[in-house]
Amino acid sequence: MSQDWETSFEIAKSKSKKTQTPIILVFQGSDWCAPCIKLDREVWSTPVFQKYAAKNYVMLQADFPRKKINELSKEQTTANKILAEEYNQKGIFPLVVLLNEDGKELGQTGYKRLVPEAYIKELDSYLN
Repeated sequence: MSQDWETSFEIAKSKSKKTQTPIILVFQGSDWCAPCIKLDREVWSTPVFQKYAAKNYVMLQADFPRKKINELSKEQTTANKILAEEYNQKGIFPLVVLLNEDGKELGQTGYKRLVPEAYIKELDSYLN
């Protein structure tokens, strides 16, 4: 079971409103950013995180791959750049931004060597 990622900000916001759950926006470079790949392997891809995220978050991914083979559509690339202009002006990878249903930033973090349970606890700490 892989993480259920949205790639559209509008769809993520509408799901967030419907489910009353915050959005976790992840800026990553899936094919070049070592900490991004570690975060995916150590947190996002774990059953513990996936089970929790399915009930508690809307997961939104803004990927910036560099290899031609992993190239995104022009529309997706543009959408991701627009998200980066708003939420990741410093170009940090990975950057994990918690948003409410209206897209207001609640907090942010990045890669940390944490077990999924501890990472969840940190994400949830921004919600209170």
